[in-house]
Amino acid sequence: MTVVALMWEARAAWDRGAELLEWARAQVLAREPLRRETFRAGPDRVLVITWWEAADVAAELPELPEPADDVITRPVHRWRFESLG
Repeated sequence: MTVVALMWEARAAWDRGAELLEWARAQVLAREPLRRETFRAGPDRVLVITWWEAADVAAELPELPEPADDVITRPVHRWRFESLG
């Protein structure tokens, strides 16, 4: 087993940063990750990182969905990382 970190980053539409942050915090995943942290950068960016125990970095894992189109300025960016300890 390895630990996989999923990063989810979105940029809010003008003056919707607080709404995007609230939306991201309210999302319930299909199961609980080992750890979950939510970050904000400036008034418009939200980053959520979840850590999972998985067979490998390509494993199927619960991810946050896309917010409504009118809340964001572009599609969500997603990255997967394998923990190297």
